[in-house]
Amino acid sequence: MGEREATETSSLPADGRVTEGRGEAVPRRFLRARMDLMKAYRFSVIIEGDGDGFFAQFPELQGCYTQGKTYDEALRNIRDAVRLHLEDRLEKGEPIPKPSSVKLASLEIAV
Repeated sequence: MGEREATETSSLPADGRVTEGRGEAVPRRFLRARMDLMKAYRFSVIIEGDGDGFFAQFPELQGCYTQGKTYDEALRNIRDAVRLHLEDRLEKGEPIPKPSSVKLASLEIAV
């Protein structure tokens, strides 16, 4: 076992299993193999703040939104939400929408 591998496994539980996002315990080697096969996606995220916290959404993924008391919490929550949303689409064989540009504009309106 190499030095790097020894360092990585030394922090693992005695059974060598890692708890994944959905609470499933999987051996570390399977997790590494799965990560090698994973594809990275980049989408635009919109985070809006108001007096009660922050609301985050992905325009390309309808129905994928969350909130948080702080900006950082909303960002963490939307990262989890989109990962679960994409995993669900992939499991069902549904296509992943292509990322598109989100344009932000500012309008001055006289009333």
